[in-house]
Amino acid sequence: MKHDYEGQRRETFETFDALQAQGETLPKRSIVEIYLLAEGADAKWAAAEKALRAKGFATERDQEGDTLIVATRADIEISPASIWEIERQVTEIGLGFDFVPDGWEFGFD
Repeated sequence: MKHDYEGQRRETFETFDALQAQGETLPKRSIVEIYLLAEGADAKWAAAEKALRAKGFATERDQEGDTLIVATRADIEISPASIWEIERQVTEIGLGFDFVPDGWEFGFD
Protein backbone atom coordinates (compact mmCIF):
# COMPACT_ATOMS: atom_id res chain seq x y z
CA MET A 1 0.00 0.00 0.00
CA LYS A 2 1.24 3.47 -0.88
CA HIS A 3 2.03 5.74 2.05
CA ASP A 4 -0.12 8.87 2.48
CA TYR A 5 2.56 11.53 2.83
CA GLU A 6 0.07 14.37 2.41
CA GLY A 7 -2.07 13.02 5.25
CA GLN A 8 1.01 12.64 7.43
CA ARG A 9 2.13 16.20 6.63
CA ARG A 10 -1.32 17.55 7.41
CA GLU A 11 -1.34 15.72 10.76
CA THR A 12 2.07 17.17 11.67
CA PHE A 13 0.92 20.73 10.94
CA GLU A 14 -2.37 20.16 12.81
CA THR A 15 -0.54 18.75 15.84
CA PHE A 16 1.79 21.73 15.91
CA ASP A 17 -1.13 24.16 15.64
CA ALA A 18 -3.04 22.31 18.38
CA LEU A 19 -0.06 22.54 20.75
CA GLN A 20 0.11 26.28 20.20
CA ALA A 21 -3.67 26.68 20.59
CA GLN A 22 -3.49 24.83 23.93
CA GLY A 23 -0.97 27.38 25.15
CA GLU A 24 1.98 25.01 25.14
CA THR A 25 5.33 26.73 25.34
CA LEU A 26 7.22 25.38 22.36
CA PRO A 27 10.98 25.55 22.17
CA LYS A 28 12.55 27.75 19.52
CA ARG A 29 15.15 25.02 18.87
CA SER A 30 15.24 21.39 19.93
CA ILE A 31 16.27 17.89 19.08
CA VAL A 32 13.31 16.21 17.36
CA GLU A 33 12.55 12.52 17.80
CA ILE A 34 10.58 10.60 15.20
CA TYR A 35 9.06 7.24 16.11
CA LEU A 36 9.01 4.36 13.65
CA LEU A 37 6.89 1.34 14.51
CA ALA A 38 8.05 -2.06 13.27
CA GLU A 39 5.42 -3.58 11.01
CA GLY A 40 6.16 -7.05 12.34
CA ALA A 41 8.84 -9.68 12.47
CA ASP A 42 10.06 -8.72 8.99
CA ALA A 43 11.27 -5.28 10.07
CA LYS A 44 14.94 -4.88 9.24
CA TRP A 45 16.20 -3.19 12.39
CA ALA A 46 19.95 -3.15 11.77
CA ALA A 47 19.64 -2.09 8.13
CA ALA A 48 17.22 0.71 9.03
CA GLU A 49 19.50 1.99 11.77
CA LYS A 50 22.50 1.90 9.44
CA ALA A 51 20.63 3.84 6.72
CA LEU A 52 19.33 6.43 9.18
CA ARG A 53 22.73 6.94 10.79
CA ALA A 54 24.26 7.37 7.33
CA LYS A 55 21.86 10.31 6.84
CA GLY A 56 23.01 11.89 10.11
CA PHE A 57 20.36 10.69 12.55
CA ALA A 58 20.84 9.04 15.93
CA THR A 59 18.82 5.88 16.61
CA GLU A 60 17.84 3.74 19.53
CA ARG A 61 15.32 0.98 20.14
CA ASP A 62 12.59 1.45 22.72
CA GLN A 63 12.36 -0.88 25.71
CA GLU A 64 9.26 -2.66 24.38
CA GLY A 65 11.16 -3.66 21.25
CA ASP A 66 8.63 -2.47 18.70
CA THR A 67 9.67 1.12 18.04
CA LEU A 68 12.78 2.67 16.56
CA ILE A 69 13.44 6.14 17.96
CA VAL A 70 15.18 8.38 15.44
CA ALA A 71 16.55 11.74 16.54
CA THR A 72 18.25 14.70 14.99
CA ARG A 73 21.81 14.92 16.26
CA ALA A 74 21.54 18.67 16.84
CA ASP A 75 18.80 21.11 17.67
CA ILE A 76 16.75 22.31 14.74
CA GLU A 77 14.62 25.43 14.47
CA ILE A 78 11.13 24.40 15.55
CA SER A 79 8.33 25.01 13.08
CA PRO A 80 5.79 22.68 11.49
CA ALA A 81 7.74 22.85 8.21
CA SER A 82 11.09 21.95 9.81
CA ILE A 83 9.56 19.06 11.74
CA TRP A 84 7.84 17.80 8.60
CA GLU A 85 11.09 17.96 6.62
CA ILE A 86 12.81 15.67 9.15
CA GLU A 87 9.74 13.46 9.55
CA ARG A 88 9.49 12.91 5.79
CA GLN A 89 13.16 11.95 5.48
CA VAL A 90 12.90 9.47 8.34
CA THR A 91 9.62 8.05 7.02
CA GLU A 92 11.02 7.49 3.53
CA ILE A 93 13.93 5.52 4.95
CA GLY A 94 11.84 3.63 7.51
CA LEU A 95 9.24 2.46 5.01
CA GLY A 96 11.98 0.74 3.03
CA PHE A 97 12.79 -1.45 6.03
CA ASP A 98 9.24 -2.33 7.14
CA PHE A 99 8.71 0.49 9.62
CA VAL A 100 5.80 2.95 9.65
CA PRO A 101 5.77 6.43 11.20
CA ASP A 102 4.23 6.67 14.65
CA GLY A 103 4.58 10.30 15.69
CA TRP A 104 7.19 12.75 16.89
CA GLU A 105 8.10 14.84 19.89
CA PHE A 106 10.78 17.17 21.08
CA GLY A 107 13.80 15.37 22.50
CA PHE A 108 14.91 16.80 25.78
CA ASP A 109 17.20 13.97 26.87
